[in-house]
Amino acid sequence: MSKYSTKALHRVTLLIVLAATLIFLVSFINPIFSQQQPSNIKVFEQVFLTVKENFYDPDFNGVNWESMKDKYRSKAAASVSKQELANVINQMLSELKTSHTQYYIPQQTQYYQLLAIFAAISSELRQQLKQWFPTETIEYSGIGIFTKEVEGKTFVSGVLDGFPAEAAGILVGDRIISVDGKPFEAVESFRNKAGQTVSLLIEREAESNSRKSLKVVPKMINAGIMFSQAMDSSIHVYERENRKIGYVHIWSYAGDQYQQLLEEELFYGRLASADALVLDLRGGWGGAPLTALNIYTAKPLSITSIPRNGRKHYSYAIWNKPVVMLVNEGSRSSKEILAFGFQQYKIGPVVGSPTPGAVVAGRAFLMSDGSLLYVAVANVYVNDQYRLEGVGVKPDLEVPFTLEYAQGKDPQKERAIEEALK
Repeated sequence: MSKYSTKALHRVTLLIVLAATLIFLVSFINPIFSQQQPSNIKVFEQVFLTVKENFYDPDFNGVNWESMKDKYRSKAAASVSKQELANVINQMLSELKTSHTQYYIPQQTQYYQLLAIFAAISSELRQQLKQWFPTETIEYSGIGIFTKEVEGKTFVSGVLDGFPAEAAGILVGDRIISVDGKPFEAVESFRNKAGQTVSLLIEREAESNSRKSLKVVPKMINAGIMFSQAMDSSIHVYERENRKIGYVHIWSYAGDQYQQLLEEELFYGRLASADALVLDLRGGWGGAPLTALNIYTAKPLSITSIPRNGRKHYSYAIWNKPVVMLVNEGSRSSKEILAFGFQQYKIGPVVGSPTPGAVVAGRAFLMSDGSLLYVAVANVYVNDQYRLEGVGVKPDLEVPFTLEYAQGKDPQKERAIEEALK
């Protein structure tokens, strides 16, 4: 055999070895890449089955639920990220045309907020969460804002009182352009940045020359107490026409602590001296207790105490002064029931914009990958005859509010204060 034939043989042998090696490696690499697919399918099917077993309507609101699995399964299999999978699942859930039926992932602030709400009342959920939150504190790094997408643009729709965004001067209506030069993401923009200065580029007016950079320092937000803190910080007494108008913003009513704080402030605290009250239920979450309206409608005893100096002190368990309720499209669930009752019992005027008609009972389910499924598990009627789901509550006084470039102005709140003065 010539030396050239020997070289050719070596080349062929080398090619065979390389090919075999490549096939060997691919046999290991393929499962790694394909793991994403079965994982997504596993979560998709878990969501499908959870809805099938728990959705309040056995007829699935007129939807053939089994056919939805066939319709969306291939899309779920093709998804390559948590966000893509979430989009597919939420498209499927939207077919039910029912509120309280949504899929959330850790890239959303609502994920942490809902987990905290339901973990407080479910020992089973708390046990499941230990895998994902070993310290048992449900928290995320953020600045304390709500946002809304309008024609592909992100606008600030709410600023929590006492949180970093308020301190930085961020206003409702600001359009968020970027965070540290990158597109805004509700959670990811601030992940691992608690205590660090972040640059937020905002647009305050429709003209691009109105853009400005604001410095904000994110903090770790404990989702279990954030709404109590914001509510406490929102309490204010406005002096108008020689009268005192008390104001409080209840972002979430999902827990007894919010009503307790309200009553403490109304009867013994900062709002006790107010001549009227503006009760702001816009945005956030529902969950209000049925007894929440009792302090405006009941007729309890009053207590008069007279100390040594002879000055009388009066204690009440009822608010018998004027009260105005503020609602909008973000006043969902039990907040809508409160607005309905407010009108039924003629407690005071309801001001703002129509509520969304999201009044069924929901429950949170933790999926195998730590994501969260919110499912409507019970239909709801008020006084056994009024169904507010899909209907909502129309305010007595509708006040338009354009979010985009509002520059922090709040015509609904101002109108509520005017009504309280009357």
